[in-house]
Amino acid sequence: MNRYKTLAANTIILGLGQFGSKVLVIAMMGFYQAALGKEGYGEINNIIDTATLLMSLATLSIGESLIRFGIDKAYDNKQVFSIGFRVTLIGVTFSMLFVPLVGLFANVFPDNNVLLLLRDYAWLTILYVTTGSFKSSCALFVRSIGYVKLYAVDGILTTVMNIVFNVLLLFTFNLGNTGYLLSVILADICSIVFLTFAAKLKKYFILFGIDRDLLKSMMRFCLPMIPTSIMWWIINASSSFMISGIMSFGDSGMYKAATKFPSMISIFSGIFSQAWNMSAITENNSRTIAKFYTNVFNIFQSTVYVISAALMLVIKPAIVILCDEAFYTAYHYTPFIILSVAFTCFSTFMGSVYVASKQSMRSMVTAAIGAGLNIVLNLIFINVAGIHGAAFAGFISFLAIFAVRAVDTHRIVYMDLKLPKMIVNSALLMIMGFIIFFVESEIAYYLSLSVLFVLIVVINFKAGVKAIRMIMKKEVTEE
Repeated sequence: MNRYKTLAANTIILGLGQFGSKVLVIAMMGFYQAALGKEGYGEINNIIDTATLLMSLATLSIGESLIRFGIDKAYDNKQVFSIGFRVTLIGVTFSMLFVPLVGLFANVFPDNNVLLLLRDYAWLTILYVTTGSFKSSCALFVRSIGYVKLYAVDGILTTVMNIVFNVLLLFTFNLGNTGYLLSVILADICSIVFLTFAAKLKKYFILFGIDRDLLKSMMRFCLPMIPTSIMWWIINASSSFMISGIMSFGDSGMYKAATKFPSMISIFSGIFSQAWNMSAITENNSRTIAKFYTNVFNIFQSTVYVISAALMLVIKPAIVILCDEAFYTAYHYTPFIILSVAFTCFSTFMGSVYVASKQSMRSMVTAAIGAGLNIVLNLIFINVAGIHGAAFAGFISFLAIFAVRAVDTHRIVYMDLKLPKMIVNSALLMIMGFIIFFVESEIAYYLSLSVLFVLIVVINFKAGVKAIRMIMKKEVTEE
C-alpha cells in the first residue's frame, strides 16, 4: 500500500469512528441550549475550557509523547504506556490543588463572575479532569500502537454514552451544569473500562523497572508541549472568558454557539491530523519527505477551503434549524471564526513537522506568539466591537501563527505551500464573510454566496483529482 493510500485509509477509519459522533453532538446543540439556557450555556463552556487547560497541566502533555514514542518501533510499548500512566496519575493528584487555589482567588476577587463560577464547580471540575486525562492517555496509546479501528469504535461509544447520560441527567433529572459535567465524566469512565479490556492494556503496564532514559526522552519531548498547550488554550478559550468578564455569560454563550458550526472544519482537520501525524512520523526519514508534505498539504488546504466555503453558504439556515431561538443571530459572528478555524488547521499541519522531527520547543515558541497577540487584540477589539472583535482577534492570531510556522518549518522540510492559491481562496472567503455581514436581501445573499462557493470548488478541483489518482496507484513515485 503506498503512503497516500495508507494515509487515506487511516483517515477514513478514524472518520467513520468520529465524524458521525461529532456531528451528532452538534445536532444536539439546540437541546443543550434549551436545557441550560443562554447563561448556562456560557457557564458550562467556561467550565469545560478551564478543565481542558487543567488536563494539559495535569498530564504534563504526556499524550504527545505517547503518540510520538508509541508509533516509533524503536521503543518498548510497555515502557511507553507505563511511563504515560504514571505521569498521568501523579499529575491528576496534583491537580487537586486547583480547588483551594480557585477558592482563594474567588475570595480575593469577589466581583469576578468567572472565578465564582469555577469555585462552585471546583470538585466536579477536578473529577472531569481526572477521568478525561486517563481516558485520553489510554485512547492515544491505543492509537499509537496501531489499533486505529478500536480507537474509532471507542470514539463512537464515548459519544453515544455521553448523549445517553445527557438525556438522563439533563432532561430527566434537570441537573443543569452538574448533569452535563457528570455525563462527560461517566462517558469517560465507560471508555476507560472498554479500552482496558478491548486493548488488553493491563499487559502493557509494568509496575517496576521503568527505563529512566526513555522517561527522560519522553519528558524532554512533552514538557515544551505544556506551554504550547497553554498558548493554544489562550487563543481558543481566552475570547470566551474575556467576553464573559467584559460583557456577560449570555454573550459568551452566543459566541460559543457561533463557534460550534465552524468546528465542523476542526472535526475534519482533527481526524485528518491524527492520521497524518502517524504518516509524518513513519515517513520522517524518507528521502522524498518534502514532496510528500507538499502534495498532502496541497490536498489538505483545498479541502479546508471548500468545507469553509460550504459552511459560509449554509451557516444561516443551519443555525436557525439546529440552535435554540435565543441563538438565531449567532450566524452573524461566524465569518471570521470560520477563517480562524481554517488557519488553525493550516497551523496544526505545520506543527506536524515539529512533532515528526521532535522539535517541540519550536512549536511552543510559535504558539506563544499567537497567544500574546490574541490577548492584546481581544482586549482592544472586544471593547470596541464586542463578539465581532473577539472573532477578528482570533483570525489575526491564527494567521500570524501560520505565517511564522510556514517560514520556520521551511528550514526543516522544504515544501511548496501554493501561496497564490491560498491568497485567492482566503480573499474569496473574506468576500463571502462581508456578504454575510452586510447583504440583507435573501435572493442577493444566497445567489452571491453560491457563485463564490462554486468558484472556490473550481479553483480547488484539480487538487481533489490529483488526490484520487495518487491514492489509486499501487506505487507512487515522487517527482
